[in-house]
Amino acid sequence: MAAPQQSVGFGSVLPIASETTAASQPAGELSSVLGKSRMILDAFDTDHSDLSLTELTRRSGVAKATVHRLAGELVEWGLLERAGTKYRLGLRLFELGQLVPRQRILRDAALPYMEDLLLATQETVHFAVRDGIDVLYIEKIIGHRGLNQQSRVAGRLPLYCTATGKIILAFSPQSVFDEVVEQGFTALTSRTTMSVSVLRQQLERMRKEQLAVEVEETRLGYMSVAVPVFSGPRTLAGALSVTAPTARLNVSRITGALRTAGVGITRKLHAMKCTHSPSDPLALRTICSPVMCSFNGCGK
Repeated sequence: MAAPQQSVGFGSVLPIASETTAASQPAGELSSVLGKSRMILDAFDTDHSDLSLTELTRRSGVAKATVHRLAGELVEWGLLERAGTKYRLGLRLFELGQLVPRQRILRDAALPYMEDLLLATQETVHFAVRDGIDVLYIEKIIGHRGLNQQSRVAGRLPLYCTATGKIILAFSPQSVFDEVVEQGFTALTSRTTMSVSVLRQQLERMRKEQLAVEVEETRLGYMSVAVPVFSGPRTLAGALSVTAPTARLNVSRITGALRTAGVGITRKLHAMKCTHSPSDPLALRTICSPVMCSFNGCGK
């Protein structure tokens, strides 16, 4: 009997959040209507999903009269919604988010294998990509005993202390590692990696094994195992992981299923032909999306 499962959309969890203020933005960004609208939308996060006009003004750094006017227009466009005397993000943003090609293509390719992995392990399964120096989760599925906190679809965590982040970092350019080091490390738990040399050694081993194991670095009592997923011979698409309580997760038991799922997603992405590929000039343009060019590295 198939285990009950849940595809988690924009649920609760822990992203990397920071107080949004006008002081943190380039001056030019506040000089346009679009820039001010962005500041208003950026004022929302998982800890501040409903904001009053006063709170929006404080967190965005935009003048109160301007916030009132622009918030009204954003409500008309469906980008914000009214919740009594407060504002919240609107469903139109959700609709637009589902149209993002990279997220949609990767999610569609990964989801069937993620479901197989859930059935095989009975633990929480994530698919993530790199965005800057963060790992960004684009899909998560859980069973009844799965992890429903700490990570969420569209949530972020650091590259240096998550299994998905470490394996992505291991196969990313040296410049990404340098940027992570320059930004510095913040301890999420007492076991978070805080040493550059230790992290470098971990990444070297992960490149050789194509496997990352993270133990209680983001949340005490939980650990994760991740493998890389490629969209081309030398192009990293993202990472697939399994997360569970430390006392329950047997790495050797789940590694085979995890690797099999990762290879399956990689093959699925490889099969998505690039319309600009010189090796297949007659490929039908209906079998792929031009966005695949950014995955397989053809450079178009």
